[in-house]
Amino acid sequence: MLKIHNSLTRKKEQFSPIEAGKVRMYVCGMTVYDFCHLGHARVMVVFDMVARWLRSSGYAVTYVRNITDIDDKIIKRAQENGESIRALTDRFIAAMHEDADALGVLRPDHEPRATEFVPSMLRLIGDLEQHGLAYKADNSDVCYSVRKFDGYGKLSGKSLDELRAGERVEVAGGKNDPLDFVLWKHARAEEPDEVKWDSPWGVGRPGWHIECSAMSSELLGKHFDIHGGGADLQFPHHENEIAQSEGAHQCSFVNYWMHNGFVRVDDEKMSKSLGNFFTIRDVLKDYAPEVVRFFILRAHYRSPLNYSDAHLVDARNALSRLYTALRNVPPAADVGIDWSSPAAARFKLALDDDFNTAEALSVLFDLANEVNRSQSAEVAAELKALAGVLGLLEQDPTTFLQGGADGEEGGAAEIDAKIAARIAAKKAKDFAEADRIRAELLAAGIVLEDTPQGTIWRRA
Repeated sequence: MLKIHNSLTRKKEQFSPIEAGKVRMYVCGMTVYDFCHLGHARVMVVFDMVARWLRSSGYAVTYVRNITDIDDKIIKRAQENGESIRALTDRFIAAMHEDADALGVLRPDHEPRATEFVPSMLRLIGDLEQHGLAYKADNSDVCYSVRKFDGYGKLSGKSLDELRAGERVEVAGGKNDPLDFVLWKHARAEEPDEVKWDSPWGVGRPGWHIECSAMSSELLGKHFDIHGGGADLQFPHHENEIAQSEGAHQCSFVNYWMHNGFVRVDDEKMSKSLGNFFTIRDVLKDYAPEVVRFFILRAHYRSPLNYSDAHLVDARNALSRLYTALRNVPPAADVGIDWSSPAAARFKLALDDDFNTAEALSVLFDLANEVNRSQSAEVAAELKALAGVLGLLEQDPTTFLQGGADGEEGGAAEIDAKIAARIAAKKAKDFAEADRIRAELLAAGIVLEDTPQGTIWRRA
């Protein structure tokens, strides 16, 4: 039985969907003004894994991951570039899809853009105003009255007096309380017309938080099963979503809140604001996409993920061990997964325990060891099938082992020529030359393996 650590209750709970056999899940996506970094990759890969496991468990999943395509940073970047908001956001949405596709992330069922849901946001703000939770401030912004919502702070676990205006919450003039946040921003003269909409409160544009409340309720309903995102969104964004959605709809918003941990570099959170981020495409210049996916899944989703070349090299070597087992013993024909088998049962138990991918991967290594020992094509098939649940081991083993990252040098033809020269040297009993060629290839990151079928190679 699946259990999920619920950020709202701060404990692991048995999962019970609102509607039997169906799961509705919303995840906060990217603000598209720049290339995605490794922190974004973690969100995409983690919740892709969650959706895959829910579907493997027999649930019909509706997965929504939004796109924020209107935001202060987007407007600023477009103006700096001298281009339209739409041109900027279209370009970076395409780049996001390229990165996600490379990492084996399946497209969500819905990927709504905030600019397409402004009418829904206006209706939601109107509902909040009717319930006495929204007011027009002196500067013409429309704000949410935080202290009038009794449940505010239940996600972050802090009292109102402990809370402060968080990241991305403007302290606008005319607020009734510093904690109040903006629902609708009045139009600024210097901003382009494409970010201005008519509203009952004057021309303007939506605040950041209202976007997700509107898009999730439109696509999943007022009350749905799972809401996910990075830990940095827990406050204020998700706290504000709860206040908006429950305040407007007068019902429970989400049953299970999930937050993945930070990616850290030198013990600091990786983020654009700190300037210590690595874009996905920069990382993929040095490491194959599946290595990056494996690196992310190797850690439990709630734990910190420590980025370093050493950790990525170790992930590459570990993934290579799994692929090597499949290369040496081709899997039998795929006949599906027998969940009653000991390995599959352990794998399921791990993922049912709050998506414990670290433990699930240990099952794959045990199977790889068994493949190497028994040379069983059936065990190899089980290894491949279980890994496929996580979006792993879906390449041809030789292609993976001999492939490299985007910037990898040294083509297969050149490597094969050097292997042929080494074989010729060995036949001529020039073992010093054969050893020199092996060492030269090893220095270039190419590992040779002499097998009964001949010499094969892989990248280190």
